[in-house]
Amino acid sequence: MSLANKLTEERRNRLAAERMLELKKAELFAANRKLGKHAQQLSEEIVETRAQVATIRGENQRVKSDLNVANEKIAIAERRLWHSIETINDGFAFFNADNEMIMANRAYLAIFEDLEVICPGVNYITILQVLTDEGIVNTGDLSTADWRRMMADRIQLPDPEPIVIQLWNGSFVKLVDQRGPEGDMVSLGLDITATVKYEEQLKEARSVAESASRAKSAFLANMSHEIRTPMNGVIGMADLLAESDLDEEQQLFVETIKNSGEALLVIINDVLDYSKIEAQKLELHPQPFDLERAIIEVLMLLQTSAQNKGLPLLLDYDLFLPTMMVGDPGRVRQVMTNLIGNAIKFTSKGHVLIRVTGVPDPALGTLSLHVVVEDTGIGIPDDMVGHIFGEFNQVENERNRQFDGTGLGLAISQRLVTMMGGEIWVTSEDGVGSCFGFRVEMGLTDEGAIPRWHPPEGLRHALIVDDVDVNRAILQRQLTQLGLKVTACAKVSDAEAALGNTIDLLLAHQDAAPALLSVLQARGLTLPVIVLSPHPSKAIEAFDDRVNDILLHPPARQNLFDTLGGLTFATPAMATQQTPTAQRRMRILAAEDNKTNQLVFRKMIKDLNVDLTFAGNGEEALRLFQDIAPDLVFMDISMPKMDGKEATSAIRASEVGTPTPIIALTAHAMDGDDAGILAAGLDKYLTKPLRRALIMQEIEAAHGGRFAPLLPAQDDG
Repeated sequence: MSLANKLTEERRNRLAAERMLELKKAELFAANRKLGKHAQQLSEEIVETRAQVATIRGENQRVKSDLNVANEKIAIAERRLWHSIETINDGFAFFNADNEMIMANRAYLAIFEDLEVICPGVNYITILQVLTDEGIVNTGDLSTADWRRMMADRIQLPDPEPIVIQLWNGSFVKLVDQRGPEGDMVSLGLDITATVKYEEQLKEARSVAESASRAKSAFLANMSHEIRTPMNGVIGMADLLAESDLDEEQQLFVETIKNSGEALLVIINDVLDYSKIEAQKLELHPQPFDLERAIIEVLMLLQTSAQNKGLPLLLDYDLFLPTMMVGDPGRVRQVMTNLIGNAIKFTSKGHVLIRVTGVPDPALGTLSLHVVVEDTGIGIPDDMVGHIFGEFNQVENERNRQFDGTGLGLAISQRLVTMMGGEIWVTSEDGVGSCFGFRVEMGLTDEGAIPRWHPPEGLRHALIVDDVDVNRAILQRQLTQLGLKVTACAKVSDAEAALGNTIDLLLAHQDAAPALLSVLQARGLTLPVIVLSPHPSKAIEAFDDRVNDILLHPPARQNLFDTLGGLTFATPAMATQQTPTAQRRMRILAAEDNKTNQLVFRKMIKDLNVDLTFAGNGEEALRLFQDIAPDLVFMDISMPKMDGKEATSAIRASEVGTPTPIIALTAHAMDGDDAGILAAGLDKYLTKPLRRALIMQEIEAAHGGRFAPLLPAQDDG
């Protein structure tokens, strides 16, 4: 190779080496720059990490400081808690889940009299063994082994019941043990020695008090009975003496003896009843009874006392409320007598009103009865209302010091109502009046259905005359509920203006009746007249036959229904009735054993031109049927000797020719009763209470124009 080529190749190599060097320098620069960036980033991370480390060190230092403070507080709290536990007189111990003692206070350990075995770490079973082996505990009727077994089984329960143990020195400790969620157990030993001794003293004192109460009640009961015998003799002889020939002064003396004796008997009865209630010897005797009749009997008993003060006694018995109920009628009357008598005693003017309502439950056969007694008397101050039912309590003020009494009547009433499962209450306004009420649950009998009644044909418009606003309003509402148009007047002059051809019935108070009867006669008006009187038996003498009936004021619902049902009112059918050619009166046989029902039936058809004969039982009905050959028979089903179905079967067997209509009269109105009645041969049946319209319908159907007119001919002269 030539020198020139060698120099050229050497120059090329040198240039290539320079280029390579320059390239490596560039790569080294880039690497240095990247390394610098990494170094800077690493430096920053180191700084940041150092800051975090410093922060963590500070936080750790603060946590350590807080932890030390918390530990100090916990230690203080533990010392204080343990100091408190040590200072209490009751025992305290703590056991782990394996029933090993962790700690116990001095009061707990003191029971064991410093026995070294009882210390932290001892098992509960060992504690039980020490208690029995050392004679520390009185195991009673149990053997030591049985007692330990019973106590060991007890602490295995998740929630052991507290138990009382007696120690050797006679003291009593109540053990209360409670398991924690991890199985640990806290055991408390409460010293209840003082409580046990106090309870024993109370039990002894209670026994002494109950014995004294029984002795007192027995004494009161015996003394009450002993006093009643001579008192009945005194009152009876006073009654006989009052009927003898006495002058005015002697009559006054006798009346004083009689009234004083009766007042004393009331007090004795109250004391006797209260002693029975205290001795828990007073019993209720439920039985079927007529509630409305019972209340009316109480009103009649108290009527004289009310009349002497010029007070009307008003009864507002819900028109569609059952009357036959199951309860203790004597005690119901007693409560009613106490409440109504109390209202009369503290009322000098106005009225006393008894409201009776209720909500029947046919499914249960019961009725929630509500009775309220309202008066317009002196009332009760607000501060005394809460004490009115207390024993021997009366409202003491100048207005009522004139009223006598034991102060037991309302207390006895409250006890009786409570015994019946009810409640009693009072609302009052001083100087305006009081309202006493009670609620009891009463049973319903099979005859306790809601009464139903429909006005007789021709009765559309009734006129009521009564100067007592409340009583007039009650009667007006009742007749309106029955579907009648009612005009109510307080004055005779207003009633005179209302009388006319549109009035079908007149109901008047006995004081207004005479003047209204004169008006009717002067105007030539003929319509049924019913007089309302507090004493119907005495009012009979004051009225002639222009009065259709005289009812007790206020009238009982059934008496009012029966009276209205027995009246005859002018109807278009009666006005156009043709006179039949037959002259014989229709013969009716009614088989009914109840005298009251006989009277009701007789009053229902008293205006009919028929021959009515009554039979008192089935055998008599059969005999009379053969004797008088009746044209129609009304047959009661439930009768003695022979019931209505048997009598009907016998009549049907003896009949020859056309069968006589026989209508059943029965209180049985349940589903299925009609099948048994009709199967005996009866043509149809009517349910009690009797309805005049239905009775008349059956009589008219059997009459058929074949006999003398049902309504007698009017005398034109």
